[in-house]
Amino acid sequence: MIKRLMAEAKKEYYTARELADKLAVNIMTIYRYIGAGKLKAYKLGKEFRIERAEFERFMNKAKIK
Repeated sequence: MIKRLMAEAKKEYYTARELADKLAVNIMTIYRYIGAGKLKAYKLGKEFRIERAEFERFMNKAKIK
């Protein structure tokens, strides 16, 4: 159990604000993606956290071929 928690703590997470800044979009756009289920996130208190791997999956899915 402790090893699993330590592994989880080492994962990299973004806040909704960080992703909005990174993508140059309004933070409400990120909240809409989360609400629509397009971007999976964890809610801690009033803030959302998005795993780096989830963000990369989201971006790959949005990529135009």
